Amino acid sequence: MRVLKATLLLAAAGLFIAGVGGTGQKEMSDAEYTKMALSAAPAAVAKDAGVMRMDAAGKMKMLREAKNDFTCMIAGTDIMCNDKNSMEFIGAMMSRTAPPDKVGISYMLAGDVGASNTDPYATAKTADNHWIVTGPHIMVFGPPSKTLGYTEANDPDPNKPYMMWAGTPYEHAMIPISPAK
Repeated sequence: MRVLKATLLLAAAGLFIAGVGGTGQKEMSDAEYTKMALSAAPAAVAKDAGVMRMDAAGKMKMLREAKNDFTCMIAGTDIMCNDKNSMEFIGAMMSRTAPPDKVGISYMLAGDVGASNTDPYATAKTADNHWIVTGPHIMVFGPPSKTLGYTEANDPDPNKPYMMWAGTPYEHAMIPISPAK
């Protein structure tokens, strides 16, 4: 079971990172990478979280095994820490398949540099893709996130909870913790 779980995590992470066009990471040691990846989550989660990194050949490498079902990584410009259900959700999004019917949590306590709020596959800001930058936040994936009553506006206030990719199978709640810097 542990091998299956690790394989699912590696596959989901590989799909996610491949989908954003590589890691976009500067050269850093595994220790530096681990420290940065773990900064995505609260200390209580990070202390037992696993850490994954893409190696030079494009394969996912486990730097640290998870003891709490959370895996932290740097994907493109995003530093995130995902539970196993959110890893499955992200994997489904990247493979363009139906997301799992499970609740998932992902921490991005460093915030993000922006994404389209309407197109899950947009890679850059355009005049009509409703680009939004969110400060430190958590994401809630899965059907229950759609019942929270958050705005589904294309251009929401990123300092208040909102639904990203509303109306798509990959809709999820964005819950800011503090404003973007």
